[in-house]
Amino acid sequence: MPDRGGGPTGPRIRVGRPSRRVRTLFMTLGVLAVLAMLFVMFAGFWTDWLWYRSVDYSSVFTTTLWTKIGLFLVFGLLMAGAVGVNIWLAHRLRPPLSAMSVEQQSLDRYRMSIAPYKKWVLLAVTALIGLIAGASASGQWRTWLLWVNGVPFGTKDPQFDKDVSFYSFDLPWYRFLLGFGFAAAVLSLIAAALVHYLYGGLRITSPGARATAAATGHLSVLLGVFVSLKAVAYWLDRYGLAVKSSDLKSTNGWTGLRYVDANAYLPAKTILFCIAVICALLFFATLWRRTWQLPVIGFGLMVLSAILIGGLYPAIVQKFQVQPNEQAKEAQYIQKNIDATRKAYDIDDSQVSDYSGKSTQTDDRKLRSDAESTASMRLLDPNIVSPTYQQLQQVRGYYGFPATLDVDRYPGKDGKEQDTVIGLRELNINGIPERNWINDHFKYTHGYGAVAAKGTSVTPGGAPDFTEYDLPTKGRLGTYQQRVYYGEKTSQYSIVGGPQKELDYSDAEGEKLYRYTGKSGVNLANPVNRAAYAVAFGEPQILYSGAIGDGSRILYNRTPKERVESVAPWLTIDGDAYPAVVNGRIQWIVDAYTTSNGYPYSSRTTLGDTTADSLTNGQRTVVAQQNQVNYIRNSVKATVDAFTGKVELYEWDTKDPVLKTWKKAFPGTVKAKSSIDKDLMRHLRYPQDLFKVQRQLLTRYHVTKAVQFYSGSEVWQVPNDPTNKSGNAVPPYYLSMKMPDQKAQSFSLTTTFTPRGRENLGAFMAVDADAESDEFGKIRILKLPSNTTVSGPQQVQSKFNSETAIANEINILKRGDSEVEYGNLLTVPLDGGLLYVEPVYVRGAGTNYPLLKKVLVSYNDQTAFRNTLGEALDEVFGKQGGTTKPPGEGTRPPSADPTVRAALDDAQKAFEAGQKALADQDWTAYGKAQEDLEAALKRAADAEAKADRKPADQKPGNS
Repeated sequence: MPDRGGGPTGPRIRVGRPSRRVRTLFMTLGVLAVLAMLFVMFAGFWTDWLWYRSVDYSSVFTTTLWTKIGLFLVFGLLMAGAVGVNIWLAHRLRPPLSAMSVEQQSLDRYRMSIAPYKKWVLLAVTALIGLIAGASASGQWRTWLLWVNGVPFGTKDPQFDKDVSFYSFDLPWYRFLLGFGFAAAVLSLIAAALVHYLYGGLRITSPGARATAAATGHLSVLLGVFVSLKAVAYWLDRYGLAVKSSDLKSTNGWTGLRYVDANAYLPAKTILFCIAVICALLFFATLWRRTWQLPVIGFGLMVLSAILIGGLYPAIVQKFQVQPNEQAKEAQYIQKNIDATRKAYDIDDSQVSDYSGKSTQTDDRKLRSDAESTASMRLLDPNIVSPTYQQLQQVRGYYGFPATLDVDRYPGKDGKEQDTVIGLRELNINGIPERNWINDHFKYTHGYGAVAAKGTSVTPGGAPDFTEYDLPTKGRLGTYQQRVYYGEKTSQYSIVGGPQKELDYSDAEGEKLYRYTGKSGVNLANPVNRAAYAVAFGEPQILYSGAIGDGSRILYNRTPKERVESVAPWLTIDGDAYPAVVNGRIQWIVDAYTTSNGYPYSSRTTLGDTTADSLTNGQRTVVAQQNQVNYIRNSVKATVDAFTGKVELYEWDTKDPVLKTWKKAFPGTVKAKSSIDKDLMRHLRYPQDLFKVQRQLLTRYHVTKAVQFYSGSEVWQVPNDPTNKSGNAVPPYYLSMKMPDQKAQSFSLTTTFTPRGRENLGAFMAVDADAESDEFGKIRILKLPSNTTVSGPQQVQSKFNSETAIANEINILKRGDSEVEYGNLLTVPLDGGLLYVEPVYVRGAGTNYPLLKKVLVSYNDQTAFRNTLGEALDEVFGKQGGTTKPPGEGTRPPSADPTVRAALDDAQKAFEAGQKALADQDWTAYGKAQEDLEAALKRAADAEAKADRKPADQKPGNS
């Protein structure tokens, strides 16, 4: 159209309006940004689904996902609906004309500004509130599943006679519903009040009535709902007293009702419940009375009652009834706490026996013999010798061992099981010669083989006496799949099975290459999968790298604890996963727990604090679903295949109601206990973290009588580890031993206690840790007299350090920049006394790895510091019998028998050959030398024993 204006007809300049091309560009960029965000969200969801499907636990993913979605939708819609309906209703009940006042005139601007967008504002507000509420509710998926699938415990609380499941499964869900109801009522009340104020239903400064009748009725109903919920809260608070933690004089905090709770708080909550119900009815009555006079009076009465009845009255009862005679008043409630705590932590069957701590045995030969049969002293400390394994068995720089090795049991040459220190030669990515993306994720993908050594002996040079060694490994473990794709040190992802081959291992002949043949991991042949993982891992090369092709699979979530925690997110995972060679495969064994925080009267513990000791590090920390618990069971034993990553969950505690509940929620995920293979059963053991929780509780709850518990006279403490300066608790130790009432040694987990504030020994505790034993899990406690002077671990260590002769020898060992490291201080009950054994390692300046050089032994305050355990025991028990040997003297003079001398000469030659092989790191020659040495020593022992049986006049050398 021509310009009909009278002005100039030059070109027109449009200001502030972008061209169509620019608008199209912005729209395109916006759409692409939205699509990118959606794909990022899709990538996280899709990779999670692929991973769960790859480990055959897709049902865990779908059950968890649909539960979260269901809770999100239901509670999001409920919250949005509640707030939205009240906003709409407040708008609907607005007065037709607003008062002519300065207040209302200023509000007119706001009313006019939002008038065209009222629907959009309503939708935006309700959607935002619904999203927040839905997201919060989806986080309660565990609470929902426990409530909907809960099974009874079969045990009722002593106060309300309700099954424990009510407190563990039902009450948490009711509290969530109550909290959600409070949030909905408060948000609805605030939103309705704002709308009424905006549209004139509520007035602050305007003349006349402050609220219209419609606004009064609406807000009164919402206040009535709020007060009704408060009444429900008062009623639930009654039951909450059974799981409430509180402080009681001399008891250091406990859980359950006290005297003041049962006789003041409980009736107060009942009275407040009745007052709140009446107050709520008064608020609802304003629909007819249209006045707030009575509801306000009722609400004020409820607040005053809460202060007087709920606060002041219990304080008066505590001050004037309980405190003057607290022990008598609290006795029955303390007893309930003791009984519930012992049952909840499965320590109610603990066997406590008196133990003198001082031996009355005078026969030194009997003591010496009993020292051999009572325990197999584990001289190889798994917490010390990892550097030695690293130096002697690492073989290549890109392999490594965990900082703390594990103790297990394997058959020796005689077929009898012996304590064994085992570790896997895992991939150490920091040791790769040249770091790049291909090397890190394609070429160096796995470790190789297990390395094991006898726990009770070492080589003459102090090195571990390996029973499985070399690369590929050989020894007593037989033939097994040695490749370790899943391990404690394997945190990076690897892509295997495709065009790029992996380094299997290297030997004298060069590198051996390998292509993964397992079915583990997620297939990357699909371009969608590659794109999803490229986004999820932030690595675009996954999308276009030529090293990925047909057969390529990505492995991740590779640590055993991580895999078990992922497939069973309702379990708490023990901090120490340990490897075992089972049926020709390396299996990681992971102990898992079911826990609860709702066991009435049972005292709570903090898992992170209770399970910490001097060895706890990031790798050995418990993975807790809830850190505060008052019920725990080792209900599941899990395995992770080191080659395929396959996860198996086995039911262990068949009576645990929490496990039964989770099995209902996730059917088919946990296998029956009867399906545990016999070979696997041989390697199952009592878990350390459960033991540490139980020992902490038993520092107080070994006492079963309320009066004694209240006095605090029998409180123990877990001593600090005397072998290091961390100041943390001494760790429990695995070793084969027998307690005084046992006839034979059993694989056990042990610890010591000292009286609170003192360092002398208070008690010794051991649990039968052998899963094949009929007494598996039986806790035995040897309680020493309260006035005992038996030295505790710290005193024994101090005695070791302070004795002049020992200190001089330690100083000699430290010459030349060598370092002395103390191994685990083992404690064993022996003939009424306590035998302490501690290996001493020396880290030489040249070797830079610890070797066992000395053994410290203490019994009945007699100490010895010798080259071998046998020599130290001989000296200690020689002192016991009054036949103290001079320092340096052997157990007997050299034999004159020519057969013995020849065997000893062969032993010396084998020892020298072994030392040379050790220096050359020739493990084949070293193994042969060890076998020759063992055979020669056996010949010498047999010949000498035969000579001892001859009449004196027939012995060689007698004339």
